[in-house]
Parts: sequence; C-alpha cells; structure tokens
Amino acid sequence: MVDVSQHELVPEHTVLDDDTVEDVLADYDIERTDLPKIKRKDPALPDDAEVGDVVKIVRDSRTTETAIVYRLVIE
Repeated sequence: MVDVSQHELVPEHTVLDDDTVEDVLADYDIERTDLPKIKRKDPALPDDAEVGDVVKIVRDSRTTETAIVYRLVIE
C-alpha cells in the first residue's frame, strides 16, 4: 500500500508542542477553536497527531517561497 503522507505533492505536516501553539495563538490573537480544522483520518497527518493537536503545514507558494498554515485536528 502507498504511504500518501510521503508523496512529493503532500506538504510537510508537523504536530506543534503546547508552548509553540500558545505562541502562534498569541501572535494571531485567536483561540485554538478559531483555527481551521483537519480531520484525524486525513492521510497526510503524521501518525502521532491526536484530536486537539495543532498541525503546522508548510506549502510551496507561487507568490512567496513558502506558505505556513495551521490546522486543529478534530475527530
């Protein structure tokens, strides 16, 4: 079976630790629940991602070198 998370078109997904999450939320002046959501069953998520975690996704961008987005893992 193919591991989708290792495909070249899937951007890098990283689970953030609690201190980093707090810094990100403070920078954007938002609550954790204000973040866009991603389902736990999404095949691109790292295996260690759990419901309630915040994932940093680094994508290639046409206008900037990279684009960073954050997602809250939900069931």
